[in-house]
Amino acid sequence: MRDVLDELERRYRAGDTVALGTVVSTFRSAPRGPGASMLVAADGTVTGSVSGGCVEGAVYELAQEVIGDGTPVLQRYGVSDDDAFSVGLTCGGIIDVFVERIDPADFPALGAVIDSVHAGEPVAVATVTEHPDPSVLGRRLVVWPDRDDGRLASSRMHDAVADDTRGLLDVGRSGTLHYGTDGERRGEGMSVFVNVFQPPPRLIVFGAIDFAAAMASLGAFLGYKVTVCDARGVFATEARFPGADEVIVDWPHRYLAAEVDAGRVDKRTVIAVLTHDPKFDVPLLEVALRLEVAYVGAMGSRRTHDDRMARLREVGMTDGELAKLSSPIGLDLGARTPEETAVSIAAEIIALRWGGGGERLADKSGPIHGHEEHAPHTRS
Repeated sequence: MRDVLDELERRYRAGDTVALGTVVSTFRSAPRGPGASMLVAADGTVTGSVSGGCVEGAVYELAQEVIGDGTPVLQRYGVSDDDAFSVGLTCGGIIDVFVERIDPADFPALGAVIDSVHAGEPVAVATVTEHPDPSVLGRRLVVWPDRDDGRLASSRMHDAVADDTRGLLDVGRSGTLHYGTDGERRGEGMSVFVNVFQPPPRLIVFGAIDFAAAMASLGAFLGYKVTVCDARGVFATEARFPGADEVIVDWPHRYLAAEVDAGRVDKRTVIAVLTHDPKFDVPLLEVALRLEVAYVGAMGSRRTHDDRMARLREVGMTDGELAKLSSPIGLDLGARTPEETAVSIAAEIIALRWGGGGERLADKSGPIHGHEEHAPHTRS
């Protein structure tokens, strides 16, 4: 919806009726990802795209039908080898497009959604895209971190979708949730697409080493926008870090301070210091440990850790500031390889975010999710 939001707002404020087609699932080589949208107005005007041109004509016709009768439709578009020039995706991918009618009477909370997006307030729209009961299909729930607006068909359904939507909102990632028909965590029959309006949290990895490459790939998988930074240009190259969104050649402490000044570091930011070199680590951690961020971890042996802590105290870091540092970095998983170490670090980040203890679930009793009201649950 974000890519057509300006036109949607203009039409909505004017009281117009439109149809919105949104990509809710993709398979294989799909041209556009979940959340890509195409807006069709009652006067025939089209804004946006769901496939870069492959199926827009078919979606346009479907949108006109939806404007007319108000019945939302989930439509799959794909292609087979012997049908590559019919309505479908010539790239060989498959997309599911959900087309719904939107107007002020049908979606009264949209104005608040638009206001939140403009204000930079995190918000998500959860829409039922599959359900055997036609009266449930297309129902919406607008979710903020501290409240929600709308009502699904039952309390169980409402609570499950609201909780899981907040999980996606926390990581800044849109996606499809699957449930039983009454919101059961285990089951099939209901799908809900969650359109999240929040930039993903940042993972900044310092140190262009093989462990950083593994961490960048895993961080991207977990929904972070990943930056790898190192002062050594010969190592900090895009070719070595294909999982990163950006690779920066700069002194770590200088880069982090500049990002803070630019307002691009916030409470959700995760900082992983993998250089284990005092000339980089100490000035960097002087900056990082004085920030209000989600996590600061530093790699190194016990000896490296002790030496690092002594150096940080020498430059005036307080015990309270040093207490923010996760070092040696990660949970004790017995990791050996860069990939296993990345899992160890990610596990610590997740445990700290949700209050987990890192124990084996088989050795515990009681609820699996210690903070059930906020725990994300996604299957796709």
